[in-house]
Amino acid sequence: MTPTITAALAVAAWRKSSRSGDEGACVEVAAIPRLVAVRDSKDPAGPALLFPPAAWAAFTQAPPRS
Repeated sequence: MTPTITAALAVAAWRKSSRSGDEGACVEVAAIPRLVAVRDSKDPAGPALLFPPAAWAAFTQAPPRS
């Protein structure tokens, strides 16, 4: 991870789904320049997965599995 991405993650506005309960088993998402970051809400200092915005959009807009 580059220093620029690390700095962006440190100040990112992380958000959790409104459908998340209080069980703690959820992820947080943040938009940073040219990427979408996803992390475990129970481990905010841990690693983040980084996706190009188009890949994240395809994932979130995919129809649910039956």
